[in-house]
Amino acid sequence: MNYLLGMLAFLLVACEKSAPPESAPRPALVITVGEQTVSAPVTLVGEVRSRYESAQGFRINGKIIQRHVDIGAVVGKGQLLAKLDSLDTGLSTQAAEAEVRAAEADLALAQADLDRQRQLHSKKFISDQALDMQEAKFKASAARVNQTKAQAAVTGNQSRYTRLLAERDGVITDIHAEPGQVVAAGETIVRIAAPDSKEVEIAIPESRMTGVAVGAPAEVRLWANPGTVYQGKVREVAPAADSVTRTFHVRLALLNPDNVVRLGMTAGVRFYQNDGSDFLLPTTAVTQRDGLAIVWVVNPNTGEVQPRTIQTGDFRENGVSISSGLQNGEQVVVAGVHTLIPGQIVKATQARSQR
Repeated sequence: MNYLLGMLAFLLVACEKSAPPESAPRPALVITVGEQTVSAPVTLVGEVRSRYESAQGFRINGKIIQRHVDIGAVVGKGQLLAKLDSLDTGLSTQAAEAEVRAAEADLALAQADLDRQRQLHSKKFISDQALDMQEAKFKASAARVNQTKAQAAVTGNQSRYTRLLAERDGVITDIHAEPGQVVAAGETIVRIAAPDSKEVEIAIPESRMTGVAVGAPAEVRLWANPGTVYQGKVREVAPAADSVTRTFHVRLALLNPDNVVRLGMTAGVRFYQNDGSDFLLPTTAVTQRDGLAIVWVVNPNTGEVQPRTIQTGDFRENGVSISSGLQNGEQVVVAGVHTLIPGQIVKATQARSQR
């Protein structure tokens, strides 16, 4: 009897089904809204320039015979930079001066004739008409003197224009001509920059112009010294895009430049354009459900994921902006979202920052 009871107990135990093992939480790659997904800063490359730059050239045509400065030379206002051959202008000046002397001689003769005619007229030896004609000749001679003097002044200026003088204090940043070269009037010979007013010039694409305005703050890092951050502020924004590159030229004044910042250096400019309401998520985090854009939000306490309807904004090369539906600090799954189901338990692993 005991044997039968033992066999029965054994059969009952064998018929019981073993409980299924609990499934392990699925690994999920997540990012935190507002920490790593806030709208990424716009970083552009520019060049350190001077706010005040002068491209100087001669005001007349000629052949350069002397150049007195080199690139990097510090010059003062009025300093001689280069000189043209002045032989032709010197001859023109001499000719103009001779014209003045001839006109002055004619004027002196006309004055003497007029004095004699007036004496004769007072004695009634000549008519009023004859006196009027002599007075007209005198006035014409006087006008001729003024004309030749004006022409001589212009010719004298041409002679002075053979000397190229610095228009401002600064440093020579570029030279475009050498002795022996024949240059045209207005052609750039040297470029002078004021070294005490450094700023950064950048070209910004149309898609990146949001939030870029005069007075907007930015961070500047030199490629030669990436460890130092310089504060900048937008000083000037081009009113229209360049017709060729379709970019807007923007200038930023450096607020705290030091001796490391040198003209011509390459600089990275970073604009922070997030206003606190828009976030940036990787495109892999956003999916469609019933025609609506959703993301999968992770409960940090339980690891449970639930779909959340969101409102998307612009799609960019580094993600998609989210204008509503998420709160700062929430965790969002960024990989494998198409296989998730509501209420699923996941093990969150923080994704690497994309900044």
